[in-house]
Amino acid sequence: MSDGTHQLKQAVAQAAMDHIESWLTPDAVIGVGTGSTADLFIDCLCQKRHLFQAAVASSERTANRLREGGVTVVELNDIERMPVYVDGADEINGSLEMIKGGGGALTREKIVASVAERFVCIVDASKRVDCLGQFPLPIEVLPMAVGAIKRFAVSIGGQPAIRDGVVTDNGNPIIDVSGLSINDPVGLETALNQLPGVVTNGIFAIRKADIALVASAEGVLTLT
Repeated sequence: MSDGTHQLKQAVAQAAMDHIESWLTPDAVIGVGTGSTADLFIDCLCQKRHLFQAAVASSERTANRLREGGVTVVELNDIERMPVYVDGADEINGSLEMIKGGGGALTREKIVASVAERFVCIVDASKRVDCLGQFPLPIEVLPMAVGAIKRFAVSIGGQPAIRDGVVTDNGNPIIDVSGLSINDPVGLETALNQLPGVVTNGIFAIRKADIALVASAEGVLTLT
């Protein structure tokens, strides 16, 4: 990561902290995503750990970082409500639909996002696109479904490849599909969800972001 990119990610992480601070109450449980930008947000959040009760992590990596920073980590099944979930994205379009899963945590990210009352996406400007698909679409699958899902990906014009050496926190492989132009994110997300053996796909369109904070050299832009 270049110094310039790191500075943008740091700026948007701090902007997210400022944005959600009013939701940090003594009984609040905050959802936290996974990835390099989320890591920087976690560092900011840990400094405010006295203002909220606990956090739900979207990966073991995130859980470990939160605990190291003194934040109590709880299981999603043990809470009743979550006011906000903060996470990055690999791509985001003008409708705040995203591709996520470059860090391999797409299933748990999607579950946590589905529970949150608000989803705040934090990215640098390089992640903004007009049409999703420039970033390879991750699909977590059960091992016995790899061949079938790869054939489906080819049938819709994609080039699928198993992510080498990667097993998710759930014990499954990830297929990355390149070469797609995703003009109907909700439609493709729905179609993939219906394929036997797909655990989760990395299109976040059915549950898209409510707010995107986008960092550029000119500052942090808020998109809704």
